[in-house]
This record gives sequence, structure tokens and C-alpha cells, in this order.
Amino acid sequence: MRAFEYTTPSTIQQAVSALGADSRALAGGTDLLTLMKAHIAAPERLVNVKMLLPRGIEARPEGLEIGALTTLAEIEQHPVIAAGYSALAQAAALAASPQIRNLATIGGNLLQRPRCWYYRNARIDCWLKGGADCPAREGENRNHAILGGGPCYAVHPSDLAAALLAFDAALWVHGRGGERAIELADFFALPAPERRTETVLSPDELVLKLRLPPHPEETRSGYLKAMDRKAWAFALAGVACVLRLSGRKIAHARIVLSGVAPIPWRARAAERELQGAMASPDRFAAAAAAAVQEAVPLRHNGYKLPLTKALVRQALTALTDPACK
Repeated sequence: MRAFEYTTPSTIQQAVSALGADSRALAGGTDLLTLMKAHIAAPERLVNVKMLLPRGIEARPEGLEIGALTTLAEIEQHPVIAAGYSALAQAAALAASPQIRNLATIGGNLLQRPRCWYYRNARIDCWLKGGADCPAREGENRNHAILGGGPCYAVHPSDLAAALLAFDAALWVHGRGGERAIELADFFALPAPERRTETVLSPDELVLKLRLPPHPEETRSGYLKAMDRKAWAFALAGVACVLRLSGRKIAHARIVLSGVAPIPWRARAAERELQGAMASPDRFAAAAAAAVQEAVPLRHNGYKLPLTKALVRQALTALTDPACK
């Protein structure tokens, strides 16, 4: 690890003033420190924000508010989330080992960088790190994107991001220009030549909190993912579903895929197949097919197509079971 300056500001304003292209904020550090040890990230300064950012979960009339320093374990175990936002609790439980869940924060989880083996290798000059091309396009790509790929084919590693997007969450950030709110759907953006990251967060901005809008009691949700091993691995494919039923009619549907694109991928075509339709196996199959209709598999990851479709069908079937409350 390269030498760096370490500073502990006493206010948010001091913290954002210390941030920039050569500085990084340090909270849980479960991803940042790994990148630094691997010489993927080499900030000149770490800005300690552990005592500045909000932590905790609070139910408000305008929605459920989650501080950026709230741990994945706290999200997994919170009774309001378990009861009303089940997909988020399930995503937190599946995200990592208990030790990591007790340290990793929701803010850091959303901002973590891809687990792509080309990106994580300091000796490979991949596109995401400023190189000319993505080695995964023609290389070993079994874990890479089938949707939204190019110029980068790495997939977004966060399970919680998919669930939060399915609940139409927004977040608040603070930078040198003050505080602003961003819909999560606008926060994540496919990497581009002028911005080789997965979010629109500026280098001087800190994520303060998230807010999930209130949902009717009849809302049902779930998160499923397929992994290389039984537990605590990154998703090969995953799906967050949020539904509301009126009898057997689907009155509201959100489907967001994980592990298949450089950002959490909202499957709008699948939602259109479901909106206003009667819940049935045929309709679920049509929605599953629509979810991946724009997919362009690479040489080694075509298996993600049937896998993703199966997860979508499984999630929809579970959520529309009369026994599901």
C-alpha cells in the first residue's frame, strides 16, 4: 500500500472541502482498503468520515430513512425493513458473511467498485482504469455483463442496490455546492469515456442518507440470486421484485436485475408484461423473457440468460402465492 495522508475533519463541510480527485472518504473501508492494498486505488489522502455521516433507520411519514453509515447487519435485522421492505432485508442477508455485514455500510455498498478480475489486477490496464479496451470482451467473461455492456463489461456487485432501486429509493449527497437529492435510478449510470465509474457522484460529494418512499401494506417483495457457492458470493444473476396485487391482478410491478449489467438493471419490458395483467405462469414466463430480450451474451456467459429467466419466474411465483403475505 502506498503512503497517504490521513485527516479527520470535524464537520461535513470540512470533509467535502478535503475531498477531490486525489482524496477518498473512509467509512467502513471494506472495499476501499482492498483496492489500496492491491494498488488499484492510490489516494494521496484519506478523509475519515466515520463520525460525521448519519447512521440508523427511522420511519418517517415521507418514507423510511437510512443513514449512509448504517451497516448491512442493521438493515437485515430491522423489523420495519423485514416487514415492509423484505427484498432489502433479504439482499442484505445475502450480501456477505456476518463479519462483513457488521462492518460494511450501505453507503459503501452502493459505491463499491466491480469485482471483475481484470479491473482488480493492477498489472492489467483495463478500460475502466483508463485503458483502451475491455479485456473481458474477448477474454474470460463467464461472470460479466449480458446487458448494457460496452465499453465496460464488468457487472455491478451490489445486491442492495437492486432492491433499493426496486423500491424507487432516492439518496441525498453533500458536496462543496451544498446538498442535493438524486433518484437512485439517476444515480447509477453506465460508464462512459468521460466518466469511468458507475455513478454520477462527484469526487467532492458524500452520500448522506437514503429514503425509501412509503408503500401500501399489501406490497410484496423479494430478492433472489444465484451464486457460484452456497452462500456469501457475488451474484452470477439476481432479481429484486416488488409487487402489489388487487386480487390476482398485478397493480404494481418493479423488477431489477443484479449481476448481469454494469449497473443495477431495471427490467422495464418485464414490468410492462406484468402491469395490469393477471398473475399466471404464462405471464411470468413472458415477463422473464422480456427481462433479457436485449441481452447480448459474451462467449462464456450465455448461461446467464436461462438463469436470469428462471430467477424472475421463481420470484414472481413466490410473491403471488396466496400464502405469501
